[in-house]
Amino acid sequence: MTEYNNDTHALTRVDGISPFIEIGRDEWARLAGETPMPLTEAEISAFRGLGEPLDLAEVSEVYRPLSRLINQYAIAARKGHKRTRRFLGRGNDQPTPFVLGIAGSVAVGKSTVARILRDLLARWPETPNVQLVTTDGFLYPNAELERRGISHRKGFPESYDRRALLRFVSQVKAGFPETRAPHYSHLIYDIVPGEFTTVHSPDILIVEGLNVLQPASMQHPLAVSDLFDFSIYVDARTADIEHWFVERFLRLKEDAFRNPHSRFRQYAGLEEDEARAVGLEFWKNINEPNLIENIRPTRARASLVLRKEPDHRVQKVLLRKL
Repeated sequence: MTEYNNDTHALTRVDGISPFIEIGRDEWARLAGETPMPLTEAEISAFRGLGEPLDLAEVSEVYRPLSRLINQYAIAARKGHKRTRRFLGRGNDQPTPFVLGIAGSVAVGKSTVARILRDLLARWPETPNVQLVTTDGFLYPNAELERRGISHRKGFPESYDRRALLRFVSQVKAGFPETRAPHYSHLIYDIVPGEFTTVHSPDILIVEGLNVLQPASMQHPLAVSDLFDFSIYVDARTADIEHWFVERFLRLKEDAFRNPHSRFRQYAGLEEDEARAVGLEFWKNINEPNLIENIRPTRARASLVLRKEPDHRVQKVLLRKL
């Protein structure tokens, strides 16, 4: 293991000292030890995002050891809570759910990471109840974005109802037996009135989204990231993410955009060159600025960074020093 020293994508240092250690893929894969591989190729195929070359080797060598590490953190957190409750004389209190945050750019593959970890972590006997919520449900409805004049900044921090998201995760942390998050439809590109994702007393709650690692501020003195027990940032070079985003846009043009209810149906009939130009415009005007201004600056706040190469495969893991 060596300290992270990639100057092109360096993480925050103080006097040249990084808070992370860098672990190459081969060394990381060995950390799985005798951890069983519970997923089949058929199950893994269901996790694949658009264009992501996910296979048994990737899950075994990257996510199997990661699930083992997070499981150890969850066990340690539960033991720590139990000792604290004993110290306070409140031994009958229920353990606090373990909250895992997953952040990263659009098209980097964080949703796939979240789905894989949800299933892998649920196979551990200590954490059978693992539930996943994305922050898309906490975007303001399109009508509210239009009222505020920020429709063009959808996905930026100000487009989310931070208070509602913080309240939701706080309720889960507080042990509420049932907590509801609004449902977001990627087909209509909006919140669906009256529909919710319900979370029931999880052992682990995974919160996945673009800006989940945003720090607190004078305006928002408590951030949702303050409630995380462990966090992951899915990282890649900007040029690679741009390529993945545009290619995904082209695939959506041939599939989801053709649905008559799709918000983006107008792009379904474009020629490939036209669609590529539109996808690139979306990237340059919205997603790249959000990545540079808001998302990537939170990378150094993560507990662990998954570093992807152009083929979408993780080649390095950066783990925060204890």
